[in-house]
Formats: sequence, C-alpha cells, structure tokens
Amino acid sequence: MCEKSTENMPSGDTEKADELNEKLDAFARDLKQGSIEGSYNVAYRTVSLLRIVIAQSKCTSAKDVMANVIKEGKRLMAAQLTETAVGNMVRRVLKIIREEYASALRGKSEEGDPKESLHKMLLAGGEIDDFSQPVPNLKASVLDAISELIIELEIRTAGKSRTVEAFLKKAAKKRKFQVIVVECAPFFHGQKLAVSLARANIETTVINDSAVFAIMSRVNKVIIGTHTVMANGGLKAVNGSHAIALAAKHYSVPLLVCAAMFKLSPQYLCSYDQDAFNKFVSPKDVMNFEEGEIASKVQIDNPVFDYVPPELVTLYVSNIGGNAPSYVYRLLSEFYHPDDHEL
Repeated sequence: MCEKSTENMPSGDTEKADELNEKLDAFARDLKQGSIEGSYNVAYRTVSLLRIVIAQSKCTSAKDVMANVIKEGKRLMAAQLTETAVGNMVRRVLKIIREEYASALRGKSEEGDPKESLHKMLLAGGEIDDFSQPVPNLKASVLDAISELIIELEIRTAGKSRTVEAFLKKAAKKRKFQVIVVECAPFFHGQKLAVSLARANIETTVINDSAVFAIMSRVNKVIIGTHTVMANGGLKAVNGSHAIALAAKHYSVPLLVCAAMFKLSPQYLCSYDQDAFNKFVSPKDVMNFEEGEIASKVQIDNPVFDYVPPELVTLYVSNIGGNAPSYVYRLLSEFYHPDDHEL
C-alpha cells in the first residue's frame, strides 16, 4: 500500500515529498495564471511531474500507483479546466501503467513478484521517459508527414501555431509558395506569425478576419493548428477558426490540421459544460476601460476558442501520420484506456 502521510517517513523522503508538493503547487499556479505558453509545454511539465510522482511513490500495486497518479492529476486538472493537455497526459500515463503491469504479470515466472517488477519498471521510467520528451521528435514527425502536401500554391493559416510556423519555414526551403495569414483580432497573433514568416523570406499577406470569405476562393489549402482534438473529431481551436473552416468548406478547399497526439482528448463539446471548453479573457482588447460609462452598460465576451465540427475538417496530420476525423475514435482506444476517459 502507499504511504498516505509524511509523518512516519525518513527525513530524506519527507524533504522529497515537500519538494514535489512545491513543484505541483507551482505548476498549478502557473496554469491558473495562464503563464505557460503552448500546449506542448503544459504536456511536457505534466508528464515530468507525474514521472516524479511515480518515482517517489511507495505503492506496491498498479491500483495504488494509478490512484496516486489520478489524485495528483485531478489536482492539476482542476487548476485550469480548459488546458486539456493536462488530463490527456494523466490518461496516457495511466494507460502506460496498465500496460507495464500487464507485461509484468505475463513475465512473472521469470521476473518474480509482478508488484515488485512493476515498481522497478516505473522507477526506471519505461515508456514514460520516451513520452516525456516529445518536442523535437513530435514536431519533426509532424513536419515530415505534411511536407509532401505542399506544392507551389497559396496557403491560408490563422493565429500563431508554433507547429504550423515551423512547418511553413521548413517547406519554404524546398518549395515556393505564398501564405495568407488571418490576423485573428483582438489578440492579433496572426500578425506575429506574418512577421516571423516574412523574416524567413516567405511571401506573406495579412488580412483581417472579415476578409476570410472574400479571399478564400484564391486559396489552395488551409493549414491551421489547434488547441485540442475532441473525441468526435472536432476541434477546439483559436477564435475565428470556425469562420475559416466554413469558408473553406464552401469553396471546397482542403482544411489540414497540424496536431501532435498529446492534443487528442476523449472529451466532447457539451452545451452545458462551456466553462470546461472555452476560456473568456479580459475584454480590454475589445473595448478600452477608459470608455467606462459605455462599458458599464454592455456585456462584453472575449472568448479564446472556437469549436470546429468534424465535418469541416479534411485531414489531421500528426506525429503518427495523417488521419480523417472519423478515425479519431480508433486513436482514442490506442492512446487511452476506456476506464480513464472520466477521471
């Protein structure tokens, strides 16, 4: 069984437990404040902390190990419900624990006690070590998978996805193309992307959000990033993505989504659970506080995300290849255990 308190722990173990709690609290605080940039960094820090949780665990059974991971995972998930990468990583680690324990049971005749074997494998890290260092590997895999899709053409993108930015810069070394970037008001992340692409000598044009439909007829492909791939194949993407997807559908322009598998979530969009889906930030970018008299009479919503239904998506390109939205349910069964969908 796991030790539930630090009262009877040796002083060294107590210090490690206190240090771990400080790291978990610091991460939860960063999630609440929104000071972590990018889903990848959220996923990486989540797995790194869970790796320490498992390494310091005194559990002797898979059930107790998973209970410990779920406990700390829920603590982190509650800090920021909209950061689905946290829950995704918790579920992925739980799936790895189940697989490691099953492997230990199959080999118990040679390895001895499966509980002891499980703990040794978890301490060694196993697949968790591989999974906790995905960045260069995941990005390189996504770029390689999509690079052959670009020929001389005009591309439309939106916002500032680091994966999409890296892909366009890599593709520009081999092919010539133009990029049209939607500025994505009121945050204007698209302007930052356009500046970065222009510095890489990529012919780039910035348009405002209202011009999306008018310009779409001259676009060959739309390539966007996403915050989350939902269980039904839909997207939780940057605000404005739905309008772009609708315009692309109208003109029969393929919509490609660059998304590493740590963004795959078993969650669905529920009309009664908008708080867990969207994030509403300060409306200061929409209306200045100096206009106080007017602002006090108006309710201003400034959502961060849009929902894009699966029928508007042509292809997901990830580190494991390209998949249609209808195939997402199979990917869920490969990456997560059904019992862990609801933590």
